[in-house]
Amino acid sequence: MRHHCEDIALSHFLQSLRKLPLRTFSTNARKVHTAPARTLSLLRPLLFLVATGGGYAGYRQYEKYQEREWEKLGLEIPRKLAGHWEVALYKSVPTRLLSRAWGRLNQVELPHWLRRPVYSLYIWTFGVNMKEAAVEDLHHYRNLSEFFRRKLKPQARPVCGLHSVISPSDGKILNFGQVKNCEVEQVKGVTYSLESFLGPRIPTEDLPFPPATSCGSFRSQLVTREGNELYHCVIYLAPGDYHCFHSPTDWTVSHRRHFPGSLMSVNPGMARWIKELFCHNERVVLTGDWKHGFFSLTAVGATNVGSIRIYFDQDLHTNSPRYSKGSYNDFSFVTHMNKEGIPMRKGEHLGEFNLGSTIVLIFEAPKDFNFKLKAGQKIRFGEALGSL
Repeated sequence: MRHHCEDIALSHFLQSLRKLPLRTFSTNARKVHTAPARTLSLLRPLLFLVATGGGYAGYRQYEKYQEREWEKLGLEIPRKLAGHWEVALYKSVPTRLLSRAWGRLNQVELPHWLRRPVYSLYIWTFGVNMKEAAVEDLHHYRNLSEFFRRKLKPQARPVCGLHSVISPSDGKILNFGQVKNCEVEQVKGVTYSLESFLGPRIPTEDLPFPPATSCGSFRSQLVTREGNELYHCVIYLAPGDYHCFHSPTDWTVSHRRHFPGSLMSVNPGMARWIKELFCHNERVVLTGDWKHGFFSLTAVGATNVGSIRIYFDQDLHTNSPRYSKGSYNDFSFVTHMNKEGIPMRKGEHLGEFNLGSTIVLIFEAPKDFNFKLKAGQKIRFGEALGSL
């Protein structure tokens, strides 16, 4: 009944637009009829939003169809690496500016009658499960930004207490395993440099623990305890996933490094195409330690996901014009007043994205650490990643 009333209201609104009084003015060549300028200016951003959203929705559906067809045939999705000129051409696209514009557009308050059709299109395109949302009523969300950052019902994501490391977010497992030769796989067969991704090792005085070895390799600087190995896990958050991320274990955050960079798409197709994709993109690297030594969580930005928020870090401002690509900004949470850093409990709220993106965990653990995962599987926040 409620939906029927909304449809009637929408129909009356459209009819009223057709009846708007037209103004006529003359030129030497011809007469031109215009609708009231105020009405057109109000509708223009909404029409742009619907057009771009509809086009992207069609592209996403075609991409999903292609991947499903390959999976049905039992074939590995073909991998073709981009050339240097292709990467340079992609990076020349002003994705940072476009993402800032998209962010502002997301803040535009939608008319009450338009919220349900716009959000319903998004839900259908990306498979959003609104039954898990703390507020299921679509009219509650005044703009797209509020809808993207929706909270879940408390019982929707129970946190696994039996395993030492849990998934910090909903998403898809792109890759996981041991880090070898300072190269990390973003997807099978496509790698990126560990040092390029994390940046130079932070000064020893900022660490809550001293490095265990003076070995020159970057990997050995991260492994602080004898007998430990370095592990990694990459989780891709699709636009339809829950957009908040949480602490994957009990640990202490001592340092933050922000890399301004490009905002290229990080979907699995792009990760298979562009080598070192995560090193090109803007990202926020949180480092610290857990009971087995070094631990890090990196939030990687993407197209239209320039906004990365860390709840306890009010000084962090991502996708800002004041930061240039190729640089990085450090911030230490270890101070004279706080000698340890920021303690985080497993499952505690840590931060959020707008739209989808990627979380990368890099940490050390004993050699008998085992992942409870399969590459390509879907995972939800709170489920086990691995344990000893």
